[in-house]
Amino acid sequence: MEVTVAGPWPTLPVLPSPAAHQVVDSGLAAELAYALGGPFHFLLPDAFAANLVAMQDVLTGAGVDGFVYYAKKANKAAVFVERAATGGAGVDVSSTAELREALGHGVRGEHLMVTGPAKDPALLRLAITHSATIAVDALDELDRIISLALTGRVRPARVLLRAMSDTQPHSRFGMSDSELNTALERCLRAGDAIRMEGFSFHLSGYALQPRADLAARLIDRCLKARVMGLEASRISIGGGLPISYADARSWHTFLEAHHPAHYHAGKTFRSDGFYPYHSPVAGADALAALLATRPEGSESPLSELLGDAGIELLLEPGRALLDRAGATVFRIQGVKDRDGYQILTVDGTSLSLSEQWFNSEYLPDPQLIPQERDAPTGVFPASIGAATCLESDMLTWRKIAFPHPPRIGDLLLYPNTAGYQMDSNESPFHDLPLPPKVVIDRTDRARPRWRLDRHFT
Repeated sequence: MEVTVAGPWPTLPVLPSPAAHQVVDSGLAAELAYALGGPFHFLLPDAFAANLVAMQDVLTGAGVDGFVYYAKKANKAAVFVERAATGGAGVDVSSTAELREALGHGVRGEHLMVTGPAKDPALLRLAITHSATIAVDALDELDRIISLALTGRVRPARVLLRAMSDTQPHSRFGMSDSELNTALERCLRAGDAIRMEGFSFHLSGYALQPRADLAARLIDRCLKARVMGLEASRISIGGGLPISYADARSWHTFLEAHHPAHYHAGKTFRSDGFYPYHSPVAGADALAALLATRPEGSESPLSELLGDAGIELLLEPGRALLDRAGATVFRIQGVKDRDGYQILTVDGTSLSLSEQWFNSEYLPDPQLIPQERDAPTGVFPASIGAATCLESDMLTWRKIAFPHPPRIGDLLLYPNTAGYQMDSNESPFHDLPLPPKVVIDRTDRARPRWRLDRHFT
């Protein structure tokens, strides 16, 4: 039985992506679903490249000496590492496998940033060998790096000392002020084995003022470290540049309208637990706003403070570089009627939409791609479940108001999933294969060109 219900169903339409629309409108999405026999992700590397250029242009326009590292953890695809390398960017890695893959796809060792807590000795050894920069998270890690550098005697270890923020004192990452002072003394004693290039931090959340304040504090620390005889010419502000999936009106209207009745089984989510799917400033604009921010107690914007001190600004964006750089496609393989709505079952799992990892929901509206060109129109609400035996395995708890009746064989496209959604939480549960990644290389043609991504593992 088809269900057609009119009602105030909350929606969250995404900002347009002409390249993604072309993949659908050309029929390529349907052909790939047939050829691959299951769910898949498609990647739009031209969008990644455009986002990177926009950030680099902001740095240049602000007169800031800066360098962008792509945070590889946001998406494992090789094509984005390749585009970072050809676009004059580096890559932020946190494992031996990530480091090796970045090298294998053309990233120079000196353009690698190694982050994360308590790094494996094998990772540290590789980082030192290839002249990667290491963000040191703790004093014991610094001691290991010094020991490895002294033992190897090939080249000095390049390090940044990671600072803990006063605004996030319970973070498990970074060093306190007293620990930083101790670390500086140990760097001095290590002599030529260590190049102490500066400081780093990473803040949770997306507020700009705390980032500007901490960056200014670390500029002062760099100046004091130079007096001690250390290089201290760089600071890394990590990631955390927000993006906008939707426009402001759509986002605020959604937050005001949504209610447990709009979700399967009356599921509830805290509104403040959702990713902020709209930001007043996003991506490169957020970077520009950060550089224009005056840190607390300063009469000058951050950009001027950096220039006056001769400090290079490093940043490690992930999601912001991947904005509109990919989408995820599932096929509907079951339709079940409920009271006033339907439950769709697709040929994959919510593990390929990792927002569930945060006990949240990926809110941008999925697009229904019907097999029939003349499908009836109306309002057809449906929630979307996975092909597993778990009650909790829902791709979308919300009842989506589809414009056509969803039917077996139709496709669902989840938009803008390249940033963290595709593979942060993936698993071959039930021995289901992981969705492959398809690279769309040419979107300037009537018929896009595609290939499988060259990820090594």
